[in-house]
Parts: sequence; C-alpha cells; structure tokens
Amino acid sequence: MMCAIEAGRRGRSVLIIDHARAPGEKIRISGGGRCNFTHLHSTPENFLSANPHFGKSALSKYQPTDFLAKIQKHGIAWHEKTAGQLFCDDSATQIVSMLTKEMADAGCTLLLNNPIEDIAPMEGEGYRVVSGRGTWLCASLVIATGGKSIPKMGATGFGYELARRFGHEISPLRAGLVPFTWPSDMIGNWQELSGVSLPVRVACGEAMFHEAMLLTHRGLSGPAMLQISSYWQDGQTLHIDLLPNGSAFDVLAAARSATPKASIQTALGNTLPRRLAERVADNPPKAIDNVGLRMADLSNADLQSVARTFHDFQIVPGGTEGYRTAEVTLGGVETDKLNQKTMESRLMHGLYFIGEVVDVTGHLGGHNFQWAWASGFAAGQSC
Repeated sequence: MMCAIEAGRRGRSVLIIDHARAPGEKIRISGGGRCNFTHLHSTPENFLSANPHFGKSALSKYQPTDFLAKIQKHGIAWHEKTAGQLFCDDSATQIVSMLTKEMADAGCTLLLNNPIEDIAPMEGEGYRVVSGRGTWLCASLVIATGGKSIPKMGATGFGYELARRFGHEISPLRAGLVPFTWPSDMIGNWQELSGVSLPVRVACGEAMFHEAMLLTHRGLSGPAMLQISSYWQDGQTLHIDLLPNGSAFDVLAAARSATPKASIQTALGNTLPRRLAERVADNPPKAIDNVGLRMADLSNADLQSVARTFHDFQIVPGGTEGYRTAEVTLGGVETDKLNQKTMESRLMHGLYFIGEVVDVTGHLGGHNFQWAWASGFAAGQSC
C-alpha cells in the first residue's frame, strides 16, 4: 500500500492484487488492535540481516517522523507507550483506512480476494500476471507478500517461491519474535506458573534484552523472550537474570539478619513473584545442597551460590511456537541481488521486493512496520 501510494503520486498506473478479503489484516491485529505503527528511535541497528548495511538507505530516506507526519495529517490520535513505541489511541483500522484513502486519492486500484495463478516475464520487458479474475501486463512488478508468520491470516511462502523462480536465493527461514516452549523436563511443574510476569534481562550469545518476561502454559513469552527469540538457535541456552535491577545477595543477606528463621524461598518471595522464587530455588540442580535450610544456617558462600542461580537462571527451551504465533519471519530474499536504494532486483529489470519478504527483520516495537513504510516508499519512488 505504501509503495502503491508513492507510485500513483508519480503518475504511474497502479494495481494492487491481494488474495485476502480485506487490506492490511496484519496492521489490523497488531499492537493488540491499536497498531504499533513505528518506533521513534528506529535505526539500522534494530534490524537483523545477513547484510546489516542493506536497509540503511531506505531507512534514512523515509524515517519514523515522516510516517508520524502522515498520521497527524489524517488526524489520527496516537501515544508513545514504551521508549519510542507509537500506538493509535483508538483502532489500528485507522491506519488501514488512511492508507486505502491515500491509494484511492493517488488513483490506485485495489483488487481483493484475488489469488495469483501465475506470473511470468514477457519477451523484452515487463510481466504477465494471471489471476482468477483476469490477466494483466505490467512494466514493474512489486512483491510485497510478507513472510510465513501467522498463517491463519493468510500468510504463505508465495513470495519466496516467486523469488526463486526469478533466480533469487532465499536465506534460511525461521520464526522470529515468537514465544518459547518448555523443555520436556519442565512442562509439568512450570506450567503451574502460567500468568507470572516480571522484568528480566535475558541473553543468548552476544544479544541481550532487558524487558518483561511472561510465563505461560506453553512456555516463556513477553517482550524479552520475543526479542531474544530472533537470535536464538535450537539447542542454545538462555541466560535469564531474574533480578536485573537489584542484588539477590543483598536481599538474602538482609533477610538473614531480619528473619533468620525464614527459608530462601520466603526471603526472595518478597522481591520476586513468590511462586517463581519457590520453583527456582527448588528446581534441580539446587543452588545449595539443602535449599530448605533456615537463612541463619547459610554462609555468605551459600548466599552467593543462591544469588548466582537467580541472576543466571539457565534454560534450554524445547523450541518455539513457530509461525503460528510468530510476529515475523527471519530470513528471506537475499539482499546481495537487490538494489538497496530502490529495492529493485539486480537480476530482473522492473522486479521489486519490499517488506518482510526481504531478508531484513526488525526488533519488536514498531521497527518492522517502519521497514514496511521505508522499503515501500523506496520502491514506490522508482518502480
């Protein structure tokens, strides 16, 4: 839609073909129905790609303030929720309505509920697009099909298949910004903590995030877990600091003086969610040989051992919930055969790839929408 608006304003004849029954369905469901439409501090460092420099041109050409200006022009009320994350005050459908109105004003035609049957290059230049409702010839073809995440919304791998047909390579695909599932040895007891939430610092490899974690019936979710999932590979260990803003040793030492007859679980239960403190302390391997001892019976070395358990709680997830609940698809059309300024294929003249189908994936918090706006704008200025 963003690309269509810009191309239409340049005087191009634009047709948007969508197999969905309504436009912008992922916009509609995003942000709890209020659409986290951008992030004020979105920079290339907020994106993952085999080529971390690829997105710089498009992201600099169309910035968060540019989209915010569009929002304000249309009188859509918004608010900043968390450190630069911008949401609609009312409904995400306002964003969809804004974009469809601008498309109409630019003379674009939108065809919904219209699956593509075939796309092929024509002799010379241009493309033939065949659907159940007709055949169209075009000089420029823009692929904005998204990734495989949330298939119930109609997401498929069609864009990747099409890219391969035209000679493009696809970097490995996997679910990103997705909840983790419990490993088999934690499913029973840990499922009982569903609903517990707390701020944590989670690390995997070189990546680290300090946000909220939510324990669910299936596993670990919340912003911290979604963020780190984009960096996690099967079999890797997550290192979770359950007290990122304090010292577990100091809490325990103070409790030993104030309530010497209390247990570790009770002492930490005043700082952490009590059920979580009990489960971590009791979870093998235990921090000390007899975790049921009174605080008065524990040495400083014992307290340090317990503190390390809470500051570096380690878990190897059983996996993730996959594309079913993933917010994005990692990987995609490899960027080395795309022009970073225009998003045009270097293999096929007039062929463009934009948005999530490209190997550029943002962090949680509006960055992926900003990539959609920026890459769409870049292509719309050229196609």
